[in-house]
Amino acid sequence: MNSLGRSGVPVSGLSFGAAGIGNLFTEVTDEQAYEAVDAAWTSGIRYFDTAPHYGLGLSERRLGAALRDRPRAEYTVSTKVGRLLEPVDAGGDDLADGFAVPATHRRVWDFSADGVRRSLDAGLERLGLDRVDVVYLHDPDDHAEQAFREGYPALEKLRSEGVVGAIGAGMNQTEMLTRFVRETDVDVVLCAGRYTLLDQRALTGLLPAADDRGTSVVIGGAFNSGLLADPGPGATYNYAAAPRELLHRALRLKAIAERHGSTLRAAALALPAAHPAVASVLVGARSAAEVRDCAEQFATPVPPDFWRELRAEGLLSDAVPLPVRELP
Repeated sequence: MNSLGRSGVPVSGLSFGAAGIGNLFTEVTDEQAYEAVDAAWTSGIRYFDTAPHYGLGLSERRLGAALRDRPRAEYTVSTKVGRLLEPVDAGGDDLADGFAVPATHRRVWDFSADGVRRSLDAGLERLGLDRVDVVYLHDPDDHAEQAFREGYPALEKLRSEGVVGAIGAGMNQTEMLTRFVRETDVDVVLCAGRYTLLDQRALTGLLPAADDRGTSVVIGGAFNSGLLADPGPGATYNYAAAPRELLHRALRLKAIAERHGSTLRAAALALPAAHPAVASVLVGARSAAEVRDCAEQFATPVPPDFWRELRAEGLLSDAVPLPVRELP
């Protein structure tokens, strides 16, 4: 059991990303969403991550409903701030932003102190909770000045007031997250898609800095949005069609894993979990079957010879820490 930074908020090694139950790309029913969260709970998962962005609040509402009868002290919830949801009458759907939901709201970027508090208040209402354990500044890529000057201090104040347990930032890049780790007092950062079998950019700056500072890292996107889960025609990488070169590399990794009696999914989850700065590996799932498969793959050791072959073939840097239980 690790924890999300100095706040001591506990998480287990595998955690549940709730974008899928916010109808990411395709519709999920309320019943399917509940069953996915229930399967996560049954599998021992106790950390659940969501955001207003996911389905225009649908993910928060569904996650809150699914957790409502669970003992509050036994699970950790994180949500995010930086996008306010404003009602609109435009109609249509939200697929342009990736979610199969009616376009009942528009997202308004706001990393001001007031925006942070308003976003958190609205998120708590949708979740049906009086507190969350972790709050992240969500994707402040193009809003760095406001995020550092106003958004971060607002989160720091909320933490000092005891309104939230831990604070941080969640992004699909490493540079600004490294700056948060080095220049602020964040407890945790969530880095998506940048410490995987295909992309290890987090290893050069972010992860060493976090290890140095005692800041926890949650790694999301271990499957790079699908390519490392099921490489094949139509596979996605970083939420777009996978480039041919990366598809070929993923198929090669899959073949090596299967030759050693393992799976690509197990290896994709094992790699980020092995780094000492990583508190949890966050997996997005939209069904009970996907959750159970991820939990099973995460618990399955990957043979040492798999990692040896990757290094011998130049597919994995010697700087990547390997899972201790996989070492000879």
